[in-house]
Amino acid sequence: MIVIADASPLVALTICDSLDILDKLFDNVKVSQTVYDEVTVGDKLGSDKLKEYLQGKVIDVDLSSFIIEGNSLDKGELSSIALYKHLQADYLLIDEKAGRKIAKLNNIKIIGSLGVLIEAKKKGILKSLKPHIKILRSSQIYFNPSLLDYALKIVNEYE
Repeated sequence: MIVIADASPLVALTICDSLDILDKLFDNVKVSQTVYDEVTVGDKLGSDKLKEYLQGKVIDVDLSSFIIEGNSLDKGELSSIALYKHLQADYLLIDEKAGRKIAKLNNIKIIGSLGVLIEAKKKGILKSLKPHIKILRSSQIYFNPSLLDYALKIVNEYE
């Protein structure tokens, strides 16, 4: 199974020290050159870990050969969708609401960082989701608090 990852979920999973979960859930993790550049430049959160993790997973994609419905996406999201189509991937790992909406318009099967963590819990890769949610709540990345609560409810860890 191939998953194409966008920037935000990669950063979220890095913050939770959970990038390895992607390799346990999917056979092949790929990112566009644009996303790689986005998450590894300068001193961005988790950039060193992502540089190491993404070695051999980067593919450059020419956006000019793809027609993607929707116009509210940044280059990282567009290149991720194009790479998904180019590789005929199984999932697009994306968190942003606008990106998810456009992906659905283009008949792309999506999963978010919380979906990855939930699947890992269901498959016994994670013993508990709660510590990861706690990290996300206190991080610089915004998740709707009710969405985080819902994730805990799905795996019966909500108090």
